[in-house]
Amino acid sequence: MKWQLIIFFLVIAAGLSCSDSSSQAGGKENKIADIKKPGNKPAGSYSDTIKINFPSAVFYTPDSLQLEKIKAVTDSVIFESNIHDCFYQMRYSHSSLRKSWPKIKIVEAKNVRFILFEPAGGNRECVDLDSLNDPCGVLVFDGNKRPRLVDMTNIDTELGFYFSE
Repeated sequence: MKWQLIIFFLVIAAGLSCSDSSSQAGGKENKIADIKKPGNKPAGSYSDTIKINFPSAVFYTPDSLQLEKIKAVTDSVIFESNIHDCFYQMRYSHSSLRKSWPKIKIVEAKNVRFILFEPAGGNRECVDLDSLNDPCGVLVFDGNKRPRLVDMTNIDTELGFYFSE
């Protein structure tokens, strides 16, 4: 009888501790849910197209109106972090391209929405910058193959893979 009481109290204590931790976890989930999470990137205010038919690295950034729209739907801490990341990743990528890939032309896609890549063999490809969810980035194009969106934090390796294929 004594052992049954001890087991009974242990089961109740375990049940209470589990329900207590789940209520704490629920509180944390509510705090996380309060932070606005970025969804799809808002549309830009331009509809121009830039044509690329030569080996290049095309850097894109949001226009000023699009940047304000992104800021309005993104938590301020996340927004500032993203802008900081974009600035330093783009600066590093430019430096890396100039140093290791001087034959690749750097193109700044400002105030445009579409980039039309025209390879030598045909099969043009149009990239809608509004469809790319990142606020900034770089697309590489060798003049023959399909363009590729590369990770700026790993640009040295990505460029080596793309241009050596």
